[in-house]
Amino acid sequence: MENPVAERIQSEITATDVVLFMKGTPVFPQCGFSAAVVQVLTHLGVRFKGVNVLDDPGLRQGIKEFSAWPTIPQLYVKGEFVGGCDIVREMYQTGELTEMLNTKGVETQVSA
Repeated sequence: MENPVAERIQSEITATDVVLFMKGTPVFPQCGFSAAVVQVLTHLGVRFKGVNVLDDPGLRQGIKEFSAWPTIPQLYVKGEFVGGCDIVREMYQTGELTEMLNTKGVETQVSA
């Protein structure tokens, strides 16, 4: 059975190295958790694409099923699900996020 939402998600995470499924946009996040992840990525100087799940209820539900993760935001790096706000924040604080991005060949402005 074809699932257009899952196909769209797959194409988003395949087309761009770093994708953040979030509420709102990187310029105007609509929730504190999304804003926190945008802040981390921006601080690291990572170029990323924000996908606003509020624009599309199907996508909002679909991304949760796609990743088997119940909350938004959701960060994907090189097609791999990294996690939500708490995980990203924790990985950032320990330096693990920068290390992972560098390992996967994603440019950051901050060296580990």
